[in-house]
Amino acid sequence: MLAAMNTLFAQVVAAPRPASPDRARPPTARVFVRDLVLPAVVGIYAHEKTAPQRLRVGLDLEVLDRVGARRDDIADVVSYEDAINTVRALVAEGHVNLVETLAERIAARLLEDARVLSATVRLEKLDAFPDAGSVGIEITRVRG
Repeated sequence: MLAAMNTLFAQVVAAPRPASPDRARPPTARVFVRDLVLPAVVGIYAHEKTAPQRLRVGLDLEVLDRVGARRDDIADVVSYEDAINTVRALVAEGHVNLVETLAERIAARLLEDARVLSATVRLEKLDAFPDAGSVGIEITRVRG
């Protein structure tokens, strides 16, 4: 019986172990943009389809942490400037009925960068209701 237990123990110890999820996952970082305010033509009402209104944008991107070998080069990181320019370009394309639609477009475009693992996009209309500081949407989209 002891010999059988020793044999079983030896098999268990020798068996390959799956990689720990924490060790298998590459290091990540968060790139964020807070309180970017842009004029945007967004909304379903007639006055929202012609006149821009203030839209506050927040981004939170989980990204692969400096994938390149240089480690101190802008090419090695996901740039918040590029993220801001992406948002500006999408807003500049013109009228969108829903902030939800614009948020989806922004998230999808940001996820085109293979280093971006997830994108949280928060859009707030600042002038929609005089008795509210803001109204809007926040979405999170994950690669895959």
